[in-house]
Amino acid sequence: MWIKRDIFDFIQSAQGFYIQIIIGPRQSGKSSLCIILGKDEFKEINFDDLQTRTLAQTDPALFLSLNPPPLVLDEVQYVPNLFSQLKLLVDLEKKKKILTPSSMKIEPSPHQVRYRLTGSNLILLSKNVSETLVGRAQYFYLNTLSVSEIVHSFPTVTLSEILFKGGLPEIWTNPALKVTSYLNDYIMSYIQKDVAQSAGIEKLSEFDKVLRLLSGRVGQLINFSEVARDSGVKSVTVKEWTSVLNKSQLVYLLLPFETNLSNRLIKSPKLYFWDSGLAVRLQGWSEISPMCISPMIGGLFENLVLGEIIKFKNNYGQDWPLYFWRTREGEEIDFILQTAPNEWLAFDAKWSQNPSPEILPTNFKKYFPHVDKIILITPEGEEKMLSKQCLQLPIKKLSDFLKKFSL
Repeated sequence: MWIKRDIFDFIQSAQGFYIQIIIGPRQSGKSSLCIILGKDEFKEINFDDLQTRTLAQTDPALFLSLNPPPLVLDEVQYVPNLFSQLKLLVDLEKKKKILTPSSMKIEPSPHQVRYRLTGSNLILLSKNVSETLVGRAQYFYLNTLSVSEIVHSFPTVTLSEILFKGGLPEIWTNPALKVTSYLNDYIMSYIQKDVAQSAGIEKLSEFDKVLRLLSGRVGQLINFSEVARDSGVKSVTVKEWTSVLNKSQLVYLLLPFETNLSNRLIKSPKLYFWDSGLAVRLQGWSEISPMCISPMIGGLFENLVLGEIIKFKNNYGQDWPLYFWRTREGEEIDFILQTAPNEWLAFDAKWSQNPSPEILPTNFKKYFPHVDKIILITPEGEEKMLSKQCLQLPIKKLSDFLKKFSL
């Protein structure tokens, strides 16, 4: 079963580069997306295969001559020697185009995509691509399924089920899978081994402990000293490991809004996981009902809302700044999103079917005079005005709501 990805049209319409690079965690659907995009025109090669990987790494020129484009190259972080050869081929294509007589050109003539590369190990991939394919490739970031994507394919699904399972596509397309076992295997094979080892992390048991402590702090200001105390790992190491998880698009560090850039960068960010299912599993929940009545549910739902916003930004190519807002007096708004130079949206996540209307804090209005309401994101319910300053919006409609600002 193919779950249509929101990023599909964005990638398909992009024709400015010969190479497209689709980045995201393992099992997020990159290969399936490329197959659908290719319409049987692209040949797929996966570098998880050792023999294929060895040829591409030891003799990239021969490998590419044996496999002419259009090509989908999966898990390219394992073949860093291939990038220089791809650079050479792309530059030759450009040169041919420049030297083609003008009478033979059809204008406008954007570059036709010749190679689609996927990579799940962002640490290894960034080292190789950033040095070789600068200006020659366009990047797309595909994470796990958004709430919108799941609901469009499974209209009767409950929000608590989405929160519990998360967005790894195979969980939704293979009913025979046991969610907890699948996520346990994913954490062990991908996060604890692939990600950690590529970053040179040797203390895997300590890394796992820090990872689970971080999951218990979703939606909170990250205090590295506190995590260090609870884990027995040095604070500087906790900070380094969190940075690795952030670069790997497993956790997301949300910065506070500050008019002064220096203040923004030195103040503590709030920590979230890109995928709610991973946060839920790392917290230890194995059933939906206890999770939904636990003290952790508010933070987990806030995590799900954050994931929906950042996945929307990636899927629709929107470079919208996103922050949280908090004052020393305790006034707070979970998320503020800038959709245009003078346009901001203010969101609060509330795990409640019948939330009370909220008002915008007085201090907030001083910074954002054009914002006239706060948007309460709820697990279910209808989109409706609770008051002149408060709009209730169920999370299942959040993506469609944001589309109004992306035109």
